[in-house]
Amino acid sequence: MSHIPEVTGFFDKRTFSVQYVVADPATKLCAIIDPVLDFDEKSGQTATANADAILQFVQDQGLTVQWILDTHPHADHFSAASYLKSKTGAPIAIGEKVRDVQKLWKGFYNWPDFPEDGSQWDKLFADGAEFMVGEIPSRVMLSPGHTLASVTYVIGDAAFVHDTLFMPDSGTARADFPGGSAKTLWDSIQAIFALPDDTRIFTGHDYQPGGRAPMWESTIAEQKAKNTHMSVYKTEAEFIAAREARDATLPMPKLILQSLQINTNAGRLPEPESNGRRYLKIPLDLLQAPWG
Repeated sequence: MSHIPEVTGFFDKRTFSVQYVVADPATKLCAIIDPVLDFDEKSGQTATANADAILQFVQDQGLTVQWILDTHPHADHFSAASYLKSKTGAPIAIGEKVRDVQKLWKGFYNWPDFPEDGSQWDKLFADGAEFMVGEIPSRVMLSPGHTLASVTYVIGDAAFVHDTLFMPDSGTARADFPGGSAKTLWDSIQAIFALPDDTRIFTGHDYQPGGRAPMWESTIAEQKAKNTHMSVYKTEAEFIAAREARDATLPMPKLILQSLQINTNAGRLPEPESNGRRYLKIPLDLLQAPWG
């Protein structure tokens, strides 16, 4: 029995996000990880082009969707998890610490009646939880630091780390979002680095430094040897100092205030109001960051 899944990445140029279909070739069952629901912040328009391309791929390959997984509530794009559930019937899942993120942002948005129990998802994974993708054993590693709820999905020989690590030429994730912590991020990366050196690492974003083509696959060994942060900052104190100094220079993601109200609700858009329109709610002066 092979424990090597077939991994196909789908790059969204608008948000620099990488979405994945992770398939067991023996059973043709698959998981979709971190799907993007399209949103244009200038016009307020939503669309399902990214998610529909994934559905078309699944159909063309003769796959059946077993899981729809998010690694965390994203701050830079809307999740298409609930849309894909409506099309496939597959359960949606996320790490159980999403409840801490819900509680935090519920207060920020002044939503007293918003459920903060994670009931918007079909499954909340605890740290160390085991599941299957077809016949491929899989497990969940809690990987906080970038957010309170970030998890790594280890599916066979592949680990989906999203924002915890980028490609080796791009370093590590920022840790200055509400609930983030550079120290906690260091600990999460050390846990990921304890995986076998030949573990394939798949990242959730690629910002194409120097204008290179998008890339999203490396290995633990490559990350240890070449990651521009982890190969340079060898101690926890060095890493924290460098990460916090870098974060202090970064503007907030342009969609953070829009995205969190969608993604703490499993990718569901707000209910239409009496005129049939849906509305986002943006708290002013909540976040402090350099202008940019």
